[in-house]
Amino acid sequence: MISKCLAIAFLATASMTGAASAQATNQVDWTTTATTHKVGEWRASKLAGVNVYNEANEKIGDINEVILDRSGKVANVILGVGGVLGLGEHYVAVTFDKLKWVDQPVTSTTASTTSAPANAPAATSAPDSTTRTTTGAATTTTTTTTTSASKSWYPDHAVLNATKDELKAMPEFKY
Repeated sequence: MISKCLAIAFLATASMTGAASAQATNQVDWTTTATTHKVGEWRASKLAGVNVYNEANEKIGDINEVILDRSGKVANVILGVGGVLGLGEHYVAVTFDKLKWVDQPVTSTTASTTSAPANAPAATSAPDSTTRTTTGAATTTTTTTTTSASKSWYPDHAVLNATKDELKAMPEFKY
């Protein structure tokens, strides 16, 4: 009788110890969690609104949403094409790998040419820092290069090998 009680007590103790050790092994290993931002990692919330350009450097849309699958990988990127102030936009789904992500700002060069009237004096700077006034036709060409600011938490823009008309012809993505 005593041996049966000891055997039951031993089994009960062994089963409790096994359950406790099983609980200890199922705990999350917190030493492998990320504590800082790494280069090449982007915040998905910051990808929404990123402009998308084509190979000709024409804006064709912007990112409205990032769709993840169950494993956490990006399944699709939803682009908004056309529309004004979000009204009338055509939403299309594009796979993540079709987009080329660019960290450098978009560079756009605009040139403007103005002509002064023939009888208006034109002021020019001489190499010796004096200003000279001449009379006659003058043409001034100004080239302006603008760049957007660099962002470290997400790419500056994306490039997609498509036109705006091709994207509008794609089936619309429904939420």
